[in-house]
Amino acid sequence: MTSSTRRPTARTVRRLLEQSIEEAVEEAEEALERPPEPKALVEAIRPERARHRVVVTGLGAMTPLGESPDAFWEALLAGKSGVGPMTLADPTNYPCQIAAEVRTFDPRNYLDAKEARRMARFSQLAVAAADQAIEAAGLRPDAEDRDRIGVLIGNGNGGFPTIDAEMRTIVTRGGMKMSPLFFPMILPNMAASQISLRHRLTGYSSTVTTACAAATQAIGEAVELIRRGAQDVMIAGGTEAGISELGLAGFCVMRALATDNDDPPRASRPFDLTRNGFVPAEGAGILVLESLEHALAREAVILAEITGYGVSADAYHLVAPDPEGRGAALAMSRAISDAGLTPADISWINAHATSTELGDVAETNGIKRAFGEAAYRIPVSATKSMIGHALGAAGGLESVACVLAIRDQQIHPTINLRVPDPACDLDYVTEGARSIPVRHVLSNSFGFGGQNACLIFSRYERVD
Repeated sequence: MTSSTRRPTARTVRRLLEQSIEEAVEEAEEALERPPEPKALVEAIRPERARHRVVVTGLGAMTPLGESPDAFWEALLAGKSGVGPMTLADPTNYPCQIAAEVRTFDPRNYLDAKEARRMARFSQLAVAAADQAIEAAGLRPDAEDRDRIGVLIGNGNGGFPTIDAEMRTIVTRGGMKMSPLFFPMILPNMAASQISLRHRLTGYSSTVTTACAAATQAIGEAVELIRRGAQDVMIAGGTEAGISELGLAGFCVMRALATDNDDPPRASRPFDLTRNGFVPAEGAGILVLESLEHALAREAVILAEITGYGVSADAYHLVAPDPEGRGAALAMSRAISDAGLTPADISWINAHATSTELGDVAETNGIKRAFGEAAYRIPVSATKSMIGHALGAAGGLESVACVLAIRDQQIHPTINLRVPDPACDLDYVTEGARSIPVRHVLSNSFGFGGQNACLIFSRYERVD
């Protein structure tokens, strides 16, 4: 036997084994000293979850143009205004004496007398709209796992009229004459609470109070809950009923409100050079959202899909928007990216468009920043030109309009735009309703404090 084929001795084998063990121990100690990559750590402790598609199966709307989604939509397409003399508060001593009120609303049409007395108007509107949406969706909570159905409602002011009335009680009769239901009526979370109580929904329940972005953000956060599998169904949207002397005075001293008291239907005119403020409004817009799997399993009619959601902050000013629209553009871009789309894919933009001097220019700049050259090819409409600004409910009402635009393949006009502002030079759909292919819709909401939220609604397409 030659030296090249001689077997290793036991001592050699032992030495090699000891060396291998020492090297392995050293490598393990070095690995323990190195912190793991965050992504690797997350993947190690939580397997990747599928992102559920989220669809819209029901709509509810209490609006200045009617008390149903279809009445609302028909009036929008016809270019009708819901603005008239203010009746819910005495505007005698104020420069703004007009409002977009839900003038036909009687809570007794939706609630028994005892229930109605225990709710502020913003909760009454929300419950009525939620009932509509649930019925339209064919959803039967008693046949569902109620732990898997949640409620998320946007609201800005809570029970302003109730606060106003009870302050008068303190002044005229004394504090001990106030209603013991004062707090359960005025708190902003009571709309969501009343919907949960009414239908015994024990899932996720919360309220978003990001001013004029509240309803849009509530819908977006509801989408996220379904996407990650935390809930199967969400009742989401916004409500507001803040028309009161308290609210009127607050906005008037800010010089934020329109003053065209002699011509109320013409007062809300987004993007018009002569605009002079927004028209105070009220209403509720509520959607039933479901995971696609849940909707298909119960054979629900799918109206649209929510594919994108984006949020940002201006971090610029307490009430004024960033004039360059940087924060608005970021929220829009995030929503488009979240939907897996490009700016050129958007069929229509339902603008925030409050009819304020600063806001309309900032939004126009934001659209240009987010869309580039495509901004000039995409039609833009302002729902608020017909229903005023419902603050925390605005995004809910505009979301209803977006879904119906997809359903009917039509977009509504922007009324009252007669003297174009040179700084607002996009396609604002002034000639009446348009019939166009509506596949993806962007809805914008921007609130005081620079809080921005955007949604992408898309035509539902089944993928086998």
